[in-house]
Formats: sequence, structure tokens, C-alpha cells
Amino acid sequence: MKLLKKISLIVLAIIIILFLWATWYKYEYAMEESKTFQVNSPDFEKRLLIATQGSVFKDSITNRIVNQYKSDSIFIKVIDISSLTDVDPQNYTAILLIHTWENWKPPYVIRQFIERTDDQQDKIVVLTTSGGGTYQMPEIDAITGESNLEEISIFVDKIIDRLELKLRLKD
Repeated sequence: MKLLKKISLIVLAIIIILFLWATWYKYEYAMEESKTFQVNSPDFEKRLLIATQGSVFKDSITNRIVNQYKSDSIFIKVIDISSLTDVDPQNYTAILLIHTWENWKPPYVIRQFIERTDDQQDKIVVLTTSGGGTYQMPEIDAITGESNLEEISIFVDKIIDRLELKLRLKD
């Protein structure tokens, strides 16, 4: 009986340690919710949606993209990725998705949006960040990398290059 009690205590200790580690990991690496805001008139013909997660890196990229286009006749709406379920891609000229790979896969809402909008992929640009900087959904031509603050300008330039192709098509 003593052996069974020791084994039970060891198993319980391992479960507690795993739970504490998972809680710490989620707290340490979970993305914040991004604030929703709009720039320019929703009546503009060209419309850009940016769906992102909150972090210093992603907020910096979002702000630079918004600053790039705010003086143009482009309606810009920024939302958290959790709001993608309510988005009709036909209402936008271009859509930028900025997300982090979580638990070795994209967030569920990103995967769901990509699958739901399969016929609208020509207007979507994706930036995927991950620890190794290489993870991406196989069917998506995403810009990938680590959330390195020193490389923000590189990512912004790549995103703008892709957005320009989508936003200028109607000129």
C-alpha cells in the first residue's frame, strides 16, 4: 500500500507541475486582444481590413501600415482576430491577417477564416510569427518570421509590397 501511495503522490505532483507550467506558458506567451479602430470614411471605395493580435511587435506593424495608407482614400479598419467570424471579405479590397502560431498551429479563428474565404484568397495577406519564424499553413503564401522588433521595417515593407498589388488593382 505504501508503494501505491508513493506512486499516486508522484503522479499527482507531475500533474500539478504540468498544470503550473501550462498556466505560466499561457500567461507568458498569450497574445493580448487588439483594439478595434477605424481610419478614414467607410464610404471610400478601397477598403483595408487589418485583423491582428495584440503585442508590441504586432501593434508596431499595424501602426506603420495604418500610417502608410491613412492619407490615401482608403478606409482602414483594425480588429482583433477574434472578430473575424463576423467579417464578410467581400466588403474589403484587401485583408491583412497578423497572427502568432500557437501550440504548433495557427489560432482556430484564423484557420476557420482562411477556410471560409477560400474563394477570396487573392485579397488576403498573411503575416505569421512563431518562435522559429518558419511555421505557416501549407496552402497559404504567408510572410513568416519571429517577432523581432529590430526587423519590423523588413516585415512592413514586405506587407506593403503585397498590399499595394491588392489595393491598386481598382485604379
